[in-house]
Amino acid sequence: MVFAVFLGMCSYLAVSKKVSTAVGLGAAVIFVLAITVPLNWLLDQYLLQPGALVWLGPEYADYDLSFLSFIMFIATIATMVQLVEIIVEKFSPSLYNSLGIFLPLIAVNCAILGGSLFMQAREIETLGLALNYGISSGIGWFLAILAIAAIREKIRYSSVPPALRGLGITFIITGLMGIGFLSFGGMLTGGDEEGEPSTEPEAKIEKVEKKEVKEELAKNTKTIQ
Repeated sequence: MVFAVFLGMCSYLAVSKKVSTAVGLGAAVIFVLAITVPLNWLLDQYLLQPGALVWLGPEYADYDLSFLSFIMFIATIATMVQLVEIIVEKFSPSLYNSLGIFLPLIAVNCAILGGSLFMQAREIETLGLALNYGISSGIGWFLAILAIAAIREKIRYSSVPPALRGLGITFIITGLMGIGFLSFGGMLTGGDEEGEPSTEPEAKIEKVEKKEVKEELAKNTKTIQ
């Protein structure tokens, strides 16, 4: 979510000064994504998609409520974030105070909404895959904020130029990490290499055919002479 599509950058940059705070927020993001993505998948499959209301009766088969996707998804996310806020305040007041305003701001975190929208765009077929996608996306965001928090704690003891201290060097490090992540992603696709083996035999066949045509032309020319 962070290094591939750069979603959730506001809380990623603001709450990554300490590892302990980053771990708490990352765990909250995993929980919210693990709950909201499957719930939104159910809403999408049985309420929002064109023809999803057919389970109510044949007369509802033509209904299309996809225009309500954003409203329904955000409502589900806001409900789950309120639940997380209540749980964290109850069991860990220190973490609740350290996260501050950024805990309720998970409700408007674009990474959370992006998880549900990507689930919808990729047309995930089963509830299990939706749950897996939500948990995996949360873990990815958790690892990203944990990595930058650990780096920022070490940078405090480094001689960073004054103009780059704070968010400046953080943006540079995030950009370098994103470049590395996307580089590995490009290496794993291998889409351009699939067509190469099939073109070589065709080229060889064309060369052989041209050679045979030239030999036949030479023979015919000698016969005419």
